[in-house]
Amino acid sequence: MPDQTYKSAHKSVLMLGAALGVLCALSFGIPDVAEAKAKAAAHKTVKKKKAVAKKAVAKKPAVVREALIAVDPAWPKLGDAGLIDAATEAQITDLMSRMTLEEKVGQTIQADINFITPEELKTYPLGSILAGGNSSPGQNERATPDQWLKLADDYWRAALKRPSKAPIPLLFGIDAVHGHSNLVGATIFPHNVGLGAAHNPELIRKIGAATAAEMAAAGVDWTFAPTVAVARDKRWGRAYESYSENPADVAAYAGKMVEGLQGVDGGRNGVKPGHIMSTAKHFLGDGGTKDGKDQGDAEMNEADLARIHGAGYPPAIEAGTLSVMISFSSWNGIKMAANKRLITGALKQRMHFDGFTITDWNAQGQVPGCANDDCPEAMNAGVDMFMAPDSWKGMYTNTLAEVKSGKIPMSRLDDAVRRILRAKIKGGLFTLGAPLDRPLSGHWDTLGSPEHRAIARQAVRESLVLIKNENHVLPIDPGARILVTGSGANDIGKQAGGWTITWQGTGNTRADFPNGESIYEGISKAAEKAGGTVSLSDNGFYKEKPDVAVVVIGEDPYAEFQGDRPNLDYQTGDRTDLELIHKLKSQGVKVVTIFLSGRPLWTNPEINASDAFVAAWLPGTEGGGIADVIVGDLNRQPRYDFKGKLTFSWPKTANQGPLNVGTMGYDPLFAYGYGLTYADIGDVPQLSEESGLHDVAVVNVDTYFAAGRIKAPWKLSLIEASGSHQGDLTSFGSPNGVVTQSTIDADNKQEGGRALVFSGEAPGEAAITTAAPVDLSRQTTGKMTLGITYRLDAAVTGPVLLGMGADLASEKKIDIASALTAPVGQWKTLKITLDCFVAAGLDPKTVGVPFSLSSSQPLKLSYSSIKLASDEGDATCPAK
Repeated sequence: MPDQTYKSAHKSVLMLGAALGVLCALSFGIPDVAEAKAKAAAHKTVKKKKAVAKKAVAKKPAVVREALIAVDPAWPKLGDAGLIDAATEAQITDLMSRMTLEEKVGQTIQADINFITPEELKTYPLGSILAGGNSSPGQNERATPDQWLKLADDYWRAALKRPSKAPIPLLFGIDAVHGHSNLVGATIFPHNVGLGAAHNPELIRKIGAATAAEMAAAGVDWTFAPTVAVARDKRWGRAYESYSENPADVAAYAGKMVEGLQGVDGGRNGVKPGHIMSTAKHFLGDGGTKDGKDQGDAEMNEADLARIHGAGYPPAIEAGTLSVMISFSSWNGIKMAANKRLITGALKQRMHFDGFTITDWNAQGQVPGCANDDCPEAMNAGVDMFMAPDSWKGMYTNTLAEVKSGKIPMSRLDDAVRRILRAKIKGGLFTLGAPLDRPLSGHWDTLGSPEHRAIARQAVRESLVLIKNENHVLPIDPGARILVTGSGANDIGKQAGGWTITWQGTGNTRADFPNGESIYEGISKAAEKAGGTVSLSDNGFYKEKPDVAVVVIGEDPYAEFQGDRPNLDYQTGDRTDLELIHKLKSQGVKVVTIFLSGRPLWTNPEINASDAFVAAWLPGTEGGGIADVIVGDLNRQPRYDFKGKLTFSWPKTANQGPLNVGTMGYDPLFAYGYGLTYADIGDVPQLSEESGLHDVAVVNVDTYFAAGRIKAPWKLSLIEASGSHQGDLTSFGSPNGVVTQSTIDADNKQEGGRALVFSGEAPGEAAITTAAPVDLSRQTTGKMTLGITYRLDAAVTGPVLLGMGADLASEKKIDIASALTAPVGQWKTLKITLDCFVAAGLDPKTVGVPFSLSSSQPLKLSYSSIKLASDEGDATCPAK
């Protein structure tokens, strides 16, 4: 910036400050004498400030800011984090002097790789791309590391092929929230819920550095992490992305993760090769929404918002984070993406954040009066970049028009662009070169390296919380006969949780984790050295009675709204895991329960039935870390002790509601900070098995048939023109035998599936129904599908109608005959997008029939799973 510009800007700021001073004096009615004294004092102060300013100009350029917005003093007033320096600002000024208006607007738009091609970047000067949940090279979630690197390179080079007087590298972001979790072979660390329990900030810094190294190898510049939400209601589906219910814990860890990702001085002196840009998210109050609803409303005063939910931002800013993501959620009814008071006032002015802000996925579209592709209100509030994954083209066109019309002031656009360019320069984009040319790119020995796995294994060990250890059943004698059983015993996908390979963390197999180790595998390795025997069983079956059974149970993977719950009861109405524990106990087998979950859940019956109970959270790929702690040495002495302490209070009842340390009426089952060690008496008194739910109906919106059962509150009806037979029976038929059903073995489980036969003598239907319809509108906007794992037992001979509706009389049906492509006798999963049913006329707010299958022709079809599932690039809509 030329010297004259500095002086002019400096003079403008001083004049503005003087004007504000006069306004303040007038508004408070200062008497004449007092006013004269105040003016004299102000004059003296101005002279001092001028002297200081002259010195400052020589060191760094002045940055013109908007007039200060008054915010609650509870917001901390931070100093300069070092993102602004003379050389960087001069480079930005030079670039901006050569940029066209179109190029400036393009910098503020981010598109998703599933919705933009490299070729389009040669025309549209967008500043950023992302690979969001379920976005991948060629829509293949199991793409190789080389394919990911080539994708990054293709987009980067294409963006610079567009003729420009100010060529600016493309910024590529991804959700690496617990390791580079999109990439097969990467190290998957425990989710934040476990890292919080470890209480080891330095370990979190090491995890950030390891994650950055694996991302840098794949040519990725930027991660949307860390999440610094303070989850105050554990019913929230993203609670596992939070370190703690205690703001102090979040504050202790947020800056360390930024340092690990960006390097200790990445913001001040630039991100060096092997590190990447970070994002503090989601600003603000996402962990404090009413009833724990994802994308909901945080109802509280500003002081509490700042003190509780703002706690992670000051350390992240001071550590130099280069971006902050704006939440979907609201504060007291105002969508965050349009909240100028908080984005500009609290974040940028009061906390001196000099990086750039970006919306969450189309969050701008939720602002009243806005659309996904048009929201000047958000930019005027302080949003610098729109994450407009599938709406980028309209957003670019509309934003350009609104700058030209003055609806978005040119000064606001210039500020946004300056902030984005500052982050790109500090992030190393102008010096790194194309992804394939970078010195650390393609070093695939970094992925899942022994060093990174050792860090992850340490994190698993230190995050485990020992809830119960009756009669010191732990540690396990490694020479004993050990049975490892339960749904999570040998399932790395389940132990890793959501945001793993796929958005929801579903559909993963052992092959997706070549560098990982399941809990069973870890225990087996630990025991075989001592001559012990370890057997694996899904359902607790054994040939030789074990000395101890390790039962691994817990939540199936989920992400975002799919994890929202009405209460904290574990397996409401279907306590299959409790049945497994009781079965083993009745046979005289000691039971050690390993509980995998993204939050504390009401598990009193399971704790009572177990000899030992360990909260293992979502440990990631290093299942051996659990064996390190629960399996002893040759003398049955602990190899490692339990270190984990609860950072989320454990509920007494399933409907206890928000439960947070330091609040009125705090009455947990296990308090914040609880966690036994081997030195402690591990007995836990018999716990009440009254859940508190009483007659509250089971709420289950997304799983209809699994593990051989129709899931409550759903029922199955077999219907024909003359009548129906309703009930969740294993084998029955419609009144005249038009539709019949019988049990079959499936998914390696006895009676794990059902076989449907339509005779073709009359129209028939099999329908899953409930008396209490559910709202699937959020699942619809979240691009979910109706997934059916099926097997054709005979060739299809005519139309097969798949239906969904409010009731049996108002179903919207789609012919899926052409989509039933599995060869006869082979199992396959079919996913039909919920959008497909909406296009056919479904009102997703009231769904009492989430699945029906109709045929008037002969049809033989078996199924083993019917549920809502994530679209992982494998869904279809036959109606189109």
